[in-house]
Amino acid sequence: MTAKALKEAMQRVEAWPEEAQEELAAIALEIDAALKGDKYIASAEELEGIDRGLKAAREGRFATDEEVAAVRAKYRRIPNHRSS
Repeated sequence: MTAKALKEAMQRVEAWPEEAQEELAAIALEIDAALKGDKYIASAEELEGIDRGLKAAREGRFATDEEVAAVRAKYRRIPNHRSS
C-alpha cells in the first residue's frame, strides 16, 4: 500500500464510529509490536476469553461443522476451507 493509499484509508477511518477506530488502532499497535519483535501482552478481557475457550475444550464443547458454516455465512469474512 502506498503512502497515498494509506492516507486515504486513514481519512475514511475518521468517519468511522469510535469503537471501530479503537479496534483499528489496537490492531495497528499489535502489528507494530510484532514488527519490532515485542512480546504481545493480552488484555484481561482477552485472557478471560482464552480461559473460557480452554475450559470449553476441556469439557469437549466444540462447534459443529454446521455451526461454523453458519457463522462464516453470516460474516462472509472467512472462506470455507473444508478438508473433507
